Amino acid sequence: MTSVGVYSYTHSVTYVADNILKSFKDIIRLSGLDPTKLVEDWSVLMRGMTTWLSSGHLECVVLEVFHPVTDALVGRWDIDIVYGAAGDGSFWTDTEQIKYHIRKAGLWPSQASYRLILQNKPGRPSVDGWGAAEYRSTEGFVRQSLGSTIDHNGLGGNAAYWRKVG
Repeated sequence: MTSVGVYSYTHSVTYVADNILKSFKDIIRLSGLDPTKLVEDWSVLMRGMTTWLSSGHLECVVLEVFHPVTDALVGRWDIDIVYGAAGDGSFWTDTEQIKYHIRKAGLWPSQASYRLILQNKPGRPSVDGWGAAEYRSTEGFVRQSLGSTIDHNGLGGNAAYWRKVG
């Protein structure tokens, strides 16, 4: 019985990590940016996410979009991790909700750059290719929550994006 539970949680971790990255790939592409960098970093991103989802340390995955010259924030998407919600064994990703809010937020300048930041609880295990990072200022932005967008057997993610005020 234990092996079934371990397999199930391992499967949930992989499903959620993979669908977080697929969601960010859609966000990047549909917002007018080139997803090549994300695709090239996929294995490092998956290694970090699956390690920290498995250990329970991953709190949030953040896509920061910024101006390459001024370094100012252009836009941001967050996926907050939810552990141990009362899952019913189902698994889903609400891509239509994400697409709707991408259209609502509008395109980013094509010259914009982006990066993913994985926010963890203290005491997280070390993962090759990962180190400390600081967020860019969100001053002048407001956070818009989409609610639950990814779920697999009680492990999931709640998405939000940041839009300029005014």
